[in-house]
Amino acid sequence: MNILSNLLSKPAQQSRPKKQRRGIEIKSESELTIMRQASKIVATVLKEITEQVKPGMTTADLDVYAEKRIREMGATPSFKGYHGFPASICSCLNNEVVHGIPSRKKVIRAGDVLKVDTGAYYEGFHGDSCITIAVGNVKPNAAKLIEVAEASLYKGIEQVKAGNYLIDIAGAIEDYVNANGFTVVEDFTGHGVGRNLHEEPSVFHFRTRQMANVKLREGMTLAIEPIINAGSKFTRILSDRWTAVTVDNALSAQFEHTVLVTTDGYEILTDRTKV
Repeated sequence: MNILSNLLSKPAQQSRPKKQRRGIEIKSESELTIMRQASKIVATVLKEITEQVKPGMTTADLDVYAEKRIREMGATPSFKGYHGFPASICSCLNNEVVHGIPSRKKVIRAGDVLKVDTGAYYEGFHGDSCITIAVGNVKPNAAKLIEVAEASLYKGIEQVKAGNYLIDIAGAIEDYVNANGFTVVEDFTGHGVGRNLHEEPSVFHFRTRQMANVKLREGMTLAIEPIINAGSKFTRILSDRWTAVTVDNALSAQFEHTVLVTTDGYEILTDRTKV
C-alpha cells in the first residue's frame, strides 16, 4: 500500500500498533518467521482473487472476500481503519492509480485493468502486496502496460542484496519503464514494512535527490511497489480524498511485493507461486 506523504504526518486511527518506531528495523529470524506467515496470507488472498475475478462482480465483492479470508487465516486486515481508510483492499480500475475505495457501484467489466492491493496483520507484523489483473481480453496497450509494470517490479527486486543501495532499485525500475515507453508515478513510494505497515525507509522507484540513499542490510524488509502509467506520470486526488487517478485518464498498473534483504540477494515473502 502506497500512502500520501501528508497522511504520514497524521496519527494512525488503527489500534495496532500504537507506537510508530523510528529508523530502519533489522528483523530477527523469529520476527521473519512471523512476517513470512503474514505475507503468505496476503499472497494467498491475492492468488485466490486473481482466480475468481470475473465481469459483473463489484470491487466491494472483492473487499468482502479479502477480509473474510484474511480473518479466516488468523490475521486482521492491515488497511482497514488505517488513517481512516474504510476497506480491507485498495481496488483501482483502469485510470485509477492507487488507494481506490471498494464500492458496490464499481462493477468490473471485461477489458478492465484491475489493481488489488491488500495487507495482513499477523501476530504483530504486516505483509503487503499488490497485483494488476487483466479482466478478460484487454487491449494490446493494456496488456503491454501490465507486462511492463510486473517486469519493472522484478527489475527492482533483482537489485536487492546486502551492500547495494536504494538507488540501485530505483534506477533499474526507472530505466526499464522508460525504455518501454511508459512513465513511473512519482507521487507515491514504497516503504519499509514490519511491525508497522509503513516504516523507514521510503523506497523510490525513480531517481531523485530527495532519496536518502540507504545501503541495504541483511534483515531489512521492503515493500517495493512501482506504479506505471501509459501516459502522464502525474496524478490527482478525487473528492473522496483517497483515490488517485491519472491526470490524462490514461491506464495505470502496479505490482508490489514484500521483500527481505539477504546477504547474497533477496527473498520474496509475498510470492504467490509458493501458496
